[in-house]
Amino acid sequence: MNLNHKTAHPILVRNNVKILGEGTQTIVFAHGFGCAQTTWKYITDAFLKDYKVILFDYVGSGNSDISKYDYHKYATLEGYACDVIDIIEALDLKDIIFIGHSVSSMIGMLAALQKPEVFKKLVFIGPSPKYVNDLDYIGGFDTADIETIFNHIAEDYKGWAKSISPAVLACPDKPELEEFLLECFEETNPSIALAFAMATFKVDCREQLKELSVPSLTLSTANDPMVPLNVVEYIKEYTPDNFLVVMKATGHYPHICAPEETIKEIKNLFLKLIFSAQSLHLFDKF
Repeated sequence: MNLNHKTAHPILVRNNVKILGEGTQTIVFAHGFGCAQTTWKYITDAFLKDYKVILFDYVGSGNSDISKYDYHKYATLEGYACDVIDIIEALDLKDIIFIGHSVSSMIGMLAALQKPEVFKKLVFIGPSPKYVNDLDYIGGFDTADIETIFNHIAEDYKGWAKSISPAVLACPDKPELEEFLLECFEETNPSIALAFAMATFKVDCREQLKELSVPSLTLSTANDPMVPLNVVEYIKEYTPDNFLVVMKATGHYPHICAPEETIKEIKNLFLKLIFSAQSLHLFDKF
């Protein structure tokens, strides 16, 4: 199906949707908090020959139509999930592989709960269903930690972005990547960044994980400062048909700092999909 003739659709303009690639299997890449579709630039070329790649910016991020931003709608992740569904319906997508980084993992999961029939697989990169510690759950942050983050963003967003970028990337030998991530953060309106941070860090999607019917892969790094290993192990335990891969890479942005390993693990999933489909086809013959 040729999707490019539909790019004038108002939803696709709103979310600055880009359609790339030569294949038939569709991959939708969804960026994380404070970023835009440009954060995928280190890995997308590896998929263009064999896949149809969909990139977009959430409203309020990147080159999206900021006039469409609604503080009430985007106060929760459900608002962003509705936009994912809007894009899928505007392009009439089917059997998609959704790859979400960080908070987009849960946004993709919420979208898949709304419309499971259009999703083939979900790939979570650095996901967390709840960032704040609970009585029987360690999310990695106390309530006071989260309030400090909110206050820092509200008082000095650029200063917060400058301080956080090296820590979350965790690749000090590549200062140019720190500058790249910082530029991504600085392109976001501070008030919108604060609202997105509040929607992200106040989320609790633990119960919804149990309802997910779409198979999923979790990619975690060996040392993610935002998502402790026990969090991705929680996702593995409580999400039906989820499997976990812990990469050698470190930090919260493996698609930026370790693109080769990230590409390898995603393509390993695709190979498993192919072999699984072939096995089912052979089984149907008997």
